[in-house]
Amino acid sequence: MHRNEVVLAGRLSMEPAHRELPSGALLTQWRLAVRRPAGRSGRQRSDAIECATIDDGVRGMLAGWQLDDLVEVEGALRRRWWRGGSRYEIEVRTVRRVEPAAPRGRPPRRTTPHADDGAAARVREAVDAIEAVDAAKPEAVSSGDGAVDSPAASSCDHQGDAVSAEPADEAVSQWRRSA
Repeated sequence: MHRNEVVLAGRLSMEPAHRELPSGALLTQWRLAVRRPAGRSGRQRSDAIECATIDDGVRGMLAGWQLDDLVEVEGALRRRWWRGGSRYEIEVRTVRRVEPAAPRGRPPRRTTPHADDGAAARVREAVDAIEAVDAAKPEAVSSGDGAVDSPAASSCDHQGDAVSAEPADEAVSQWRRSA
């Protein structure tokens, strides 16, 4: 029995581009960056996989997607030939966006389980609490002796899994003690 089935999940690394073929069909091509399993030797940690479709339904699903969206595709591996050479690509039958790209300017939040999730969650909660307090207070307050206390002033000490955040605001300090 012969089978040619491919399922990939990766980040959109090239926006979909449309091109009309000599036959009149509209070809849509894009690229996915797919991470390799951890622990493998070598420098390359991901692969750029070319994807293509002539299916109008798949093309419609791609509309509005952005770079870095997490995408899953299903299809078949094909080798396309032309006068100058050939290349492999995935001929996509179905596609879905698993997760939109994170907003620019802020790193994406990790959604996969990880060994230090407890510590990472505490750090994220502390940062969120500090940001909430910072948004609610004026930028700087003078203490009268020439020193300026900033509500954003904080220090973080990371030692192993121990996380200590000491924000200037009493409400956040109280939250930290109860956590």
